[in-house]
Amino acid sequence: MRKRICLGFAVLLLGLALLPGCTEVVKVGTTVGQGMGAISGQDKEAIDRLAVQTAKAVRPMTDQEEHYVGRAVAAMVLGQYRLCNSDRLTFYVNAVGQTVALSSERPFTYGGYHFAVLESDEINALSCPGGTIFITRGMVHRARNEEELAAILAHEIAHVNHKDGLASIQKSRWVEAVSVLGSEAARKFGGAELTKLVSLFEGSANDVMKTLLVNGYGRAQEEAADRSALTFLLRLGYNPYGLSDLLGTLAREQTRGARQGIFATHPGMNQRIAQCNSTLSKNQWQRTDDPNRDRRFQECEQSEKREGARIF
Repeated sequence: MRKRICLGFAVLLLGLALLPGCTEVVKVGTTVGQGMGAISGQDKEAIDRLAVQTAKAVRPMTDQEEHYVGRAVAAMVLGQYRLCNSDRLTFYVNAVGQTVALSSERPFTYGGYHFAVLESDEINALSCPGGTIFITRGMVHRARNEEELAAILAHEIAHVNHKDGLASIQKSRWVEAVSVLGSEAARKFGGAELTKLVSLFEGSANDVMKTLLVNGYGRAQEEAADRSALTFLLRLGYNPYGLSDLLGTLAREQTRGARQGIFATHPGMNQRIAQCNSTLSKNQWQRTDDPNRDRRFQECEQSEKREGARIF
């Protein structure tokens, strides 16, 4: 009978350990339980120790861990695509991207934001956890001005802000990774534990990669990223209609049967346009124009043409 009481008491307390900041509550509970005779001193120590381990296992990923998972994802992307060799275009995309990132809800990440252009006619843009963002030449080609280019990057930055990539990782995989990280063996760099940890992080990167290139994000995640992107653009004085205009271009291609790249993972362009236009109308945001931004975009376009690139 006492054994059943002890077991039930332990289950209750460990359930509390899953809640944020409740490890100390568990310790108070075991102290009371020991005083009442429900558990022994040995039971108390075991439950307290397990509560600490349980709390650590369900903690969120740190910014540093997110950075390293993101680097692994970026390496996988570069295993399938090669980087653009145009310094001018890369500099320009980074200038726009870094500016938009500073207007976001998460202007700084552990490793910082990095933007790169992929040498591909495929129409796509990808955000890795931690802030590495890729855009293909094909996608840049669909932007008719800097407003639309900024809108593409703002949407991807929003995914980083919302940590949507991390949400792709199987929870069981991350719990196991944290357990290994917190073990005494891992702190001593045991070979078996280190190998297991590398495998778990590789699996986490694969989870994210599968979402980016195969499954795509959910509709709610895409719409939330669009709403945040509109806010970022507005803060900088960019034309918020740049996003809806770009989505309109992509929707027309999707209607004509485009199925690769972004169209494989973003099936509902028209729904996103409707949601975007609803937000613009509800807030009564107006179209804006900036000749300086138009000139920058056109100068980059002309530079690419002089170099014989096929981007614009």
